[in-house]
Amino acid sequence: MRLTVGEHSPQYVRRIVRSYLREWEMAELADAVELGATELLANVVRHVPDRRCVFLLLRQVAGVRVEVVDGCPRLPSIPAELSLEAEGGRGLVLLGAVADKWGADPGPGVGKTVWFECGADLLPLGPDLAGR
Repeated sequence: MRLTVGEHSPQYVRRIVRSYLREWEMAELADAVELGATELLANVVRHVPDRRCVFLLLRQVAGVRVEVVDGCPRLPSIPAELSLEAEGGRGLVLLGAVADKWGADPGPGVGKTVWFECGADLLPLGPDLAGR
């Protein structure tokens, strides 16, 4: 989806995410994926002047991958220290807590892709991996 992110965008994207995850029989990932998507979209609102992005929800063999592509070249980083009174800076910490892995890649031109994956534990174990 190509979006210009506004105040209500995360709410609509969460509904879409939940719908796809139910259809893909991965509803158990909904809370984590919705939270991660909300954090990435909130970062677009805070840090991308035109608030435009591309949101991708990709089904994988095990779980899903979410990518948010925007035109801002600055890669996200977790602050070295967070005070209890800080109003921001916790989004990537939350993302790290709910995602199996996440990262950010510079774009081929201007901009970047911030991504995360959830559901690596959904990969079925074969006979050799199941301890049989």
